[in-house]
Amino acid sequence: MDRIEQGAREVVGRGGETPAALIVIGYGQGMTNDTLRRILGLSHSGTVRLVDRLVSDQLVERRPGKDGREVALHLTARGAASRNDLLASRISAVGSLLDVLSPAETKRLGTLIRELLARQDTSELDRFTICRMCDDRCCTNCPLPTSKSKLDR
Repeated sequence: MDRIEQGAREVVGRGGETPAALIVIGYGQGMTNDTLRRILGLSHSGTVRLVDRLVSDQLVERRPGKDGREVALHLTARGAASRNDLLASRISAVGSLLDVLSPAETKRLGTLIRELLARQDTSELDRFTICRMCDDRCCTNCPLPTSKSKLDR
């Protein structure tokens, strides 16, 4: 985690929940402040301050949501580029840790992790919380069970 945190600070100049917020907002569903708050486990005011910083840093923009009351969060071009850099930094940090394993050991570890995740009792929100730093371009078939069917993911 220290390697991931350090890489995130180098990419976006901030730690804490800022990197996770960029990853999650980048899933592209026009996330609301409230959904982001629940995924990151922040207070309402903490989430507002976080989003204000992301907007001020020109990483996120607010757009009209599904109804007139909601505000949807979207990455700017700069935010999307930072998100890509965050994901690459994360892979580099984890990859350097796993380099000591043989290809067979790496495959075995991957199988064990998938089995461990598949046995969890999770809701859709839990999945986003657990996977808040996952690269959705690589992990297209999340093993975490949710109340949604696999076809809906």
